[in-house]
Amino acid sequence: MNMKKILILALALVPFMFACNKSETQQAGIENVEETVVKVPGNYGAEVEEIEVLSIAQMYNELKDSGEFEGKVVGQIKEVCSKKGCWMTLDLPSGESMRVTFKDYGFFVPLTSQGYPVIIEGIATKTVTDVATLRHYAEDAGKSKEDIEEITAPKEEYAFEAVGVIIKENA
Repeated sequence: MNMKKILILALALVPFMFACNKSETQQAGIENVEETVVKVPGNYGAEVEEIEVLSIAQMYNELKDSGEFEGKVVGQIKEVCSKKGCWMTLDLPSGESMRVTFKDYGFFVPLTSQGYPVIIEGIATKTVTDVATLRHYAEDAGKSKEDIEEITAPKEEYAFEAVGVIIKENA
């Protein structure tokens, strides 16, 4: 083959190389960052109906009394796992945070959903979280090595395992 034919062949293949890259990017769900940020509101996990929804305070009072709550709660997302959206936190009336995980890691929430209003459905419980898990959560939240090493004792917490989540429009 002469040099001219090689050059023509190479130029003819260039568009296909870019088309393949675009296709792989689209398959990964990364069409463009701006589009991803806009799509925060929506239903994640099981379909959640906006009926019989309690406030965080109502749920918290039931948890204090019985140690367990099952139902729907409305709140605001305080923090989201910075690695893949595999948990989030909501503020409780006591000033503490409640960690919300997702049943069987069956779904995640967008990393950019912090501050959005949310309705969650599932089961809340009083739990004791061990040091290793607390440190793992701190690492996921992007805490410093010093902050992580300061975690030396288990902590009694309120936890919520959600089967579904509705992230509402940010007001």
